[in-house]
Parts: sequence; C-alpha cells; structure tokens
Amino acid sequence: MKQNVVERNSLKAWVLAARPKTLAGAAVPLIIGTALALKDADWAIRPVPAVLCFLFAFIMQVDANFINDYFDCLKGTDDDTRLGPRRACAQGWITIGNMKRGIAVTTLLACIVGFPLILYGGLEMLLVGLLCVLFCFLYTTWFSYLGMGDVLVVIFFGIVPVTITYYLEMPGIQTVITPEVIVASVACGLVIDTLLLVNNYRDIDTDRRAGKRTIVVRMGPSMARITYLGMGWLAVSMGCVFLFYGDWAAFVLPMGYLWLHTNTYRHMVRINKGKALNLILGETARNMFIYGLLVAAGVLL
Repeated sequence: MKQNVVERNSLKAWVLAARPKTLAGAAVPLIIGTALALKDADWAIRPVPAVLCFLFAFIMQVDANFINDYFDCLKGTDDDTRLGPRRACAQGWITIGNMKRGIAVTTLLACIVGFPLILYGGLEMLLVGLLCVLFCFLYTTWFSYLGMGDVLVVIFFGIVPVTITYYLEMPGIQTVITPEVIVASVACGLVIDTLLLVNNYRDIDTDRRAGKRTIVVRMGPSMARITYLGMGWLAVSMGCVFLFYGDWAAFVLPMGYLWLHTNTYRHMVRINKGKALNLILGETARNMFIYGLLVAAGVLL
C-alpha cells in the first residue's frame, strides 16, 4: 500500500506541524470566558477584543506546537519509539532552520495581534502577553521535564484565558472578576489538562528514557488513571458555584461531559498502553470541546 509522502517544507508539512486539532484546546477557555461576559454584560460585549483574543490564542497554540516540535527533536524525545503522531522536524518534513524561522514568525505575529489589547485592558495586558510568550518556550524546554507542565496548563489554558477574555470583553471600565469566573477558569484548566495527562500516560516509557519527569512518570500509571478520572469529576463539581448565582443550567448541563469522560476513562483502563491510546487522546479532545460548549450553553441559558 502506497504511503502518503510529505514533501519537505511543503504547505502540508507546515499544516501537520501546526496540529490543527489542538486548536480546540485554545478555543474552549475563550468560549467559556465569552459566554460569561455575554451573560454579565447582557450580550453587549466588546467585539474587537473578543476577536483579538481568539486570534492571539490560536496563533500562540500554533507557536507552542512549533516550539514543542523543534526542541523535542533537538532533545531526541521524538525518536522512532514514539507512540504518538509523527512530528515534523523529527521526520524531516520541516528542516530545523525553517522551523526556527517559523517559530519567529508565529511569535511575532502573536505579539502584533495581541498588542492592540492594551487599548482595552491597559498596559498590564503587555505583561500578560509577554508571560504567555515566555512560558510558551519554558513549557517545552524546562517545565515539562520537571513535571510542571500540568500546572502551566491549568494557568495558561484555564485561569489566564478565561479571566482575561472576560475582562477584556466586558464593556465596563472597572470590570470585577467574579468568583463565578475564577472557579470556571480553574475548572476549565483541569478539563484541558486531562488531554496532557493522557498524552503523558501514553508516552510514560519514552519519557522515562528521555529523562522527562512528567507528573505521570512521577506518580505511576495506576495513580495517573485515577487522577485522569478525578480531574474531570472535580471540574464539574466546581460548577456548583453557579448555583449560588441561580445559574442551575451551567451546573447541570456539563454533567453530560461526565458520562463521556467516564466512558473514556474505562476505555483508557482497558487499552492500558500502546499506540491504541491515541484513540483515548482523540476522545479526550472531543470531550474537552463538548465540555466547553455545555458550560457556555448553560451559562447563556
């Protein structure tokens, strides 16, 4: 059977390196933050920062993927024993030099798109943007090897994007970040971290050999599976904060995610290890996106 050939530095190679499926992880916190802003602003949110937030998040996600591809190739993490999808630099689809230029372009583009947000959120948005760029690099080069990647996911895929999106979209000059928004942001980060957890669970053996001390490597596969299940349940349980605001639908609807999440956990336990865990990765990404939609729908109802 003839295999699909990826020409070096071709458009197809760059699309594969960008990992379009991961954009759901960037979209979910913004969907939730926007839904909370729509509710509290009676649908009168500021549209320009909303668009800029989405663009910035998507570009930063692609930038993070390029950085991960580049540095993992240099460290030899993406070798022939890799169980996950093949990576562009390791496969020679994109040369090291061109990937460096690609990282420079996406980083610069993210800065250009994010800079106008200063007009809506003040100079402190410059600090937020710089931290996003800085930790985008530190995640792959340092924190992921120390088992701190999960902490960064909760912060930069939960707390930061949900609260900042809400803050920038609200029409008021002195917008207050409510407890409802803060709790929703943490819960969002936990749900998105299930994707990193199952990814590291699949790669536990190769990460050990590469000296990558992820939280899964540290706790072992059995505890990692329990943590995977528990994070989803904890995230939905945190939604009880909505009940104090009379938003019962925002608590009830996300329970549909729990059914999907629990079924995926059972599949994960049954498969246990090997390339078949890529199916669990796909299911987790699907569940994560559905969670975001359910929370948003519940908030707006």
